[in-house]
This record gives sequence, structure tokens and C-alpha cells, in this order.
Amino acid sequence: MGVKNNQHFYRKLHSLLGIIPVGIFMTVHLLVNYSAVWGIDSYNKAANFMVNLPFKYFLELFVIFLPLLFHGIYGVAIALQAKNNIGTYHYGRNWKFFFQRITGLIAFVFIIWHVWETKIQVEFNGVEANYHLMAGIVDNGIALTLYIIGILSCIYHFVNGIWTFLITWGITASPKSQKVTEYIAIGLFFVLTFVGIRAILAFA
Repeated sequence: MGVKNNQHFYRKLHSLLGIIPVGIFMTVHLLVNYSAVWGIDSYNKAANFMVNLPFKYFLELFVIFLPLLFHGIYGVAIALQAKNNIGTYHYGRNWKFFFQRITGLIAFVFIIWHVWETKIQVEFNGVEANYHLMAGIVDNGIALTLYIIGILSCIYHFVNGIWTFLITWGITASPKSQKVTEYIAIGLFFVLTFVGIRAILAFA
């Protein structure tokens, strides 16, 4: 397998892992956090269920962290090599390409911070994974603002990634199908944004 074939394979794998399982996990994570809207006990029950899943460490390693690490590290490499031409060509797709790279970089930093503040503290510092943990993280305006920026970046990167995934994998080959899925992606962005922002504000 030549260098070009390797790059093609890695890019395909990168795009696939961004949807399955990373994007699906992000969506589930947002929905679990949304349970905070219904009160402290509701969130604590949802969080406790996730913490006590069967084969938790296996799932975390092979379904979440390894795919996330590959997608994130390879994605940063792609973003740093990308040549953005929005200054020359003001087409919508160029702007989407630009924001996909920018939100990817923001999401990469945000996820590292989020994992440190939550997963690392729970596993190594004896902190309990509950409502008060998240409330303590976003108990000031700067942290809350950064979290909102991070959540929006993750959502945009995922949703736009679905749209580009469908194109690069040849699922939406025609301009009409690409336009239809673009509208669906926009709708999904607003739905997940509502869920994500409403959830994080429930901790503030």
C-alpha cells in the first residue's frame, strides 16, 4: 500500500470514527447532561448509570478514547496542513471547510480540558461524578463561556462532519442530495445546540 493509499485510508478512517463512535457518544453525552434540566437528582441518576455501565473500562478505551485520540490527533494534523482560501474565494463550502478546521482545533483543546476536569478527577482524585462536580467547573462566567464555545465547536464539527462524510463516502453524490442533507445538518445543529446549551446552563 503506497503513501497516497495510506493517506486515503487514514482520512476515511478519520471521517468514519468522527461519526461512529465519537459523534454518537457526544450526542449521548449531551442527552445525559440534559437530564440536569430536570434537577440534581435526575442528573445524578443518569450520571451514575453511565459510570456503572457493564464493561465500562473496555467501552471507554475502545469505543471512546482510542477512536477519539486518533480522530483528534490526525484531525489536528489535517487542520495544520490545510490551505484555507476564504480570502480569495468567498464560497459557502470554503467557509465550511475553514470552520470545520477551526472548530476541530477548539474541540480538541476543549475535550482535553473537559476530560481533565471530569474523568481524571473522578478516577484519580476520588471526586464523585455528580451534579456538583459540573456545577463547580462552570461556577464562574469565564469557565461557563469557554464551555459554551467548546460545546458549540464540538456540535458544529460533528454536524458539518456528517455532511462532508456523506459526500466523501459517495452517499450523497448529486447536488440535490447534498442540499437536502445540508438542510438536515442545519436542523440537527440547532437541535443539539439547544440541548447542549440548555444542559450546561442547568449547572450554572
